[in-house]
Amino acid sequence: MRRRHVSLLAVSAALISVGAAPPNQAAPSTPAKVPVAVGYGGAVASVDADASAAGIEVLRQGGNAVDAAVATAAALGVTEPYSSGIGGGGYFVYYNARTHKVSTIDGRETAPASATDQLFVENGQAIPFDAAVTSGLSVGVPGTPATWSRALNTWGSESLKTVLRPAERIARDGFTVDGTFRSQTQSNQARFADFPDTAKLFLPGGELPVVGSTFTNPDLATTYEELGKKGVKAVYAGDIGADIVKTVRNPPVDPASSRVVRTGDLTAADLKAYRAKQQAPTKVSYRGRDVYGIAPSSSGGTTVGEALNILEGTDLSKLTDAQYLHRYLEASRIAFADRGRWVGDPAYEKVPTAGLLSQSYADSRACLIKDDAVLTSPLAPGDPSNPTACTTSGTAAPTTYEGDNTTHLTVADKWGNVVSYTLTIEQTGGSAITVPGRGFLLNNELTDFSFTPASPTVHDPNLPGPGKRPRSSISPTIVLKNGRVDFALGSPGGSTIITTVLQVLTEHVDRGLPLVDAIAAPRASQRNTTTTSAETAFLATPAKDQLTALGHVFAETSEIGAATGIQRLPDGRWLAAAETVRRDGGSAQVVRPSGTP
Repeated sequence: MRRRHVSLLAVSAALISVGAAPPNQAAPSTPAKVPVAVGYGGAVASVDADASAAGIEVLRQGGNAVDAAVATAAALGVTEPYSSGIGGGGYFVYYNARTHKVSTIDGRETAPASATDQLFVENGQAIPFDAAVTSGLSVGVPGTPATWSRALNTWGSESLKTVLRPAERIARDGFTVDGTFRSQTQSNQARFADFPDTAKLFLPGGELPVVGSTFTNPDLATTYEELGKKGVKAVYAGDIGADIVKTVRNPPVDPASSRVVRTGDLTAADLKAYRAKQQAPTKVSYRGRDVYGIAPSSSGGTTVGEALNILEGTDLSKLTDAQYLHRYLEASRIAFADRGRWVGDPAYEKVPTAGLLSQSYADSRACLIKDDAVLTSPLAPGDPSNPTACTTSGTAAPTTYEGDNTTHLTVADKWGNVVSYTLTIEQTGGSAITVPGRGFLLNNELTDFSFTPASPTVHDPNLPGPGKRPRSSISPTIVLKNGRVDFALGSPGGSTIITTVLQVLTEHVDRGLPLVDAIAAPRASQRNTTTTSAETAFLATPAKDQLTALGHVFAETSEIGAATGIQRLPDGRWLAAAETVRRDGGSAQVVRPSGTP
């Protein structure tokens, strides 16, 4: 479990540096980390107990779901800095209990105005992916601060300064290092060591942080304090932004390092031009519920929605486990084929969102699924403007790679408002570049663009462009029944976010699993590839052999996603649910606990 109270002996092992508290300093008190909580007054579910507690603190002080969501996200920027932070972006979905309306904010990062479709091409060839990740070239204009400001100004009840206080306190006083934090640092150790400011913060004394030690980030505490006083103009037209630009254009690399770190072309004008976009959600009907998601630039809402529409015609509740999973995997395969061909930034691409979400189009694609055989990947896309039953259109293109780290939080308040919010800096550890004196990592989100067309004969809607937002798979989702929240969920995991949300949703709605059990269930992810990624636990299920007999080919992976969700119970209580095992388990908390569901 994360954030345990630690012994005096363990604390005395803490290293003295910017990133570690002095020896003999007791670890801050942290709530117990539990995967499910039920009660009144509001709820928060995230991967981290300190972050969930920050949201609960704001709810207890009278804040609403939006206030608590920003507080939780800011705290995750401290305790989960390799997955999120003000150097990144994300997508925010909000349900207003008074109007029964769902609204969204696209806080995706943008490319510099100078970017072209050759951004990641040198000498006629795409540069190596790893070289692009760890560079200034991969850094997009951060959208997270603008998202927080837009959400608070539109729907919040507290100031940015107020909701940042819990995170500021955690950054200054510290949190207890756990195995996940250490292992994620270790996986980035070589990259982090090449940037002096990153090494100073995350590799104190040149060593990995010690499990059980107290980790502090005073630079980030000061940055949050400045944000609270000056507002997000400090990022988009102020000193923090100036430091971001300087860092991107001249990454501070250790002189002894042999790493070639490409510079970026981000400018102050790029930051000043950035806007978090408030826009309509995606919507599909499924089993008597209305499922709302995020519209492009993310592909999450359209792809989850199309897959649900494909599955709508089959009563999944009456199938065996293998039959259900076969249908789920094939629906995912088909929806991903369409995602790759049609979804990009709608400011630059003609994205047929309505067509992709139409039931008639889904029906024309659903008939491709056979009960006794597996479709071949890469599957060619269909044409939403001309839905013809059981046919494909054009040439198949492979699915491009997308980084797999992000974090998700789900919040509800006593008035019934709900937020589902996924935020990210892309890879675990982002670009690995810490802004000197600021305490946060910069994103590498521009690597979500296709470096070159996925297929030379197929239009790729996700090539870089000036000011363009790279396609995302982020899928924060809110599900209504009779106009009121039934449940909400989301997950990290790169392109597996889409399949994680789809699997959890169908396990809960169709297969009758309680939300926490649907989140815990073993996962598999099919994304229009020849093999299906599957967790070790999934490969141990009886259904796996039956699926293999049909023709499914599985590739083992240790973990797919790390979901959280909330649910409104019939008696009016909130249920918060998080992972039981993945990422050492998640943290579900409520304002006033009141027994079990």
